[in-house]
Amino acid sequence: MFSFQKLEVWQMAKKMVVEVYEMTGKFPSEERFGLTSQINRAAVSVASNIAEGSGRTSYKDQAHFTQMAYGSLMEMACEIEITKELGFISSEQLEKMFTSVVPIADKLSALRKSQLRRCTKTVEG
Repeated sequence: MFSFQKLEVWQMAKKMVVEVYEMTGKFPSEERFGLTSQINRAAVSVASNIAEGSGRTSYKDQAHFTQMAYGSLMEMACEIEITKELGFISSEQLEKMFTSVVPIADKLSALRKSQLRRCTKTVEG
């Protein structure tokens, strides 16, 4: 087992990817190369950046990839909200997706803060 697989935030992000693919699979076929592709890529990017960061040896690098994961999560959240405005998903589906997004955002923020604290301690120590 790789170290990223032990991270609860990565496990949550991976689960979210499956939920996103299930949701976007129901979008109109003409959106396959538009919002569907963009949302799917952003969702995968969240989990991928967590994994990539875990493989970095410095806390500063780890924090950078955690920040990239957070940015991808915000991109995905924005795009999902747009799909609601376009009528591709209901308000209930949007809320359901955000119940996955918010805890991941919170955990990514906490992880990044922890990584930056360790980075500062390493420099000071």
